[in-house]
Amino acid sequence: MLPATFKLCAAISYQNLRNMTGLRRQAAVAISQELSKLACRGAGPSAWVSQVRRRSSLLSSRLEEKLFSEVEMSYIKQGEEALQKSLSILGDQDGWKTETVLGNGDRVLSKVLPDVGKVFRLEVVVEQPLAAVYGELVDNMEQMGDWNPSVQQVKILQKIGKDTVITHEKAAATPGNVVGPRDFVSVRCSKRRGSTCVLAGVATTHGAMPEQEGVVRAENGPTCMLLRPLPGSPSHTRLTWLLSIDLKGWLPKTVVNQVLAQTQVDFANHLRQRLARPPPA
Repeated sequence: MLPATFKLCAAISYQNLRNMTGLRRQAAVAISQELSKLACRGAGPSAWVSQVRRRSSLLSSRLEEKLFSEVEMSYIKQGEEALQKSLSILGDQDGWKTETVLGNGDRVLSKVLPDVGKVFRLEVVVEQPLAAVYGELVDNMEQMGDWNPSVQQVKILQKIGKDTVITHEKAAATPGNVVGPRDFVSVRCSKRRGSTCVLAGVATTHGAMPEQEGVVRAENGPTCMLLRPLPGSPSHTRLTWLLSIDLKGWLPKTVVNQVLAQTQVDFANHLRQRLARPPPA
């Protein structure tokens, strides 16, 4: 027979149904039914705990999906598709051409893809642990304009769940104003897979940030940053950045390619300087 404590839990769960509505009620109904079945079967405490944990995990994932609107689910899907496409591009090692190699080992590669255009790939090692790099690029993304001269401002327009955000980014003027004012609206998706972190993004639209007069709305994506601990040296992080941008407007391709490759090199240097600074007191 099921101990009295577990019978009481089942009774309380049933009573709470009377005060619930909507999705939560549906989830609670399923759990209450499972408790009742177990009580009838006379399952022991360990079986009860195991069953409820499995059931709760499944219900939580289903409930989380239903809590998002169709528009929010569309953004989530855009981010995840950008992530998968970016990883597919990075996973194909054929056809990459060396653009720049620096003395410290930093290098920029490029490749032309039929459905995307020219993409750039930065490969560097940062002498900081992965958590510090991830924190700066994800948790503190709105402070990027403080240390990256290529960025004037990054603003989060909307957060969706724990992995997806919509951002508005203003690009800083290039030297000599070779490339005029540009801004971007993007959906960004961050995922952790074991010891690897993936930060992906792609251009999107958002009602809170329509196109601005006098500013060209450029488009990025798919774009992706891949962070992994350096093998044999976990205090260092290997960073791979896939960059794909359509700056729009009438710009010579040679100018665009030069600007984008240099932007990646400069980014790595500025990121190192930022991470080397002692934390604020």
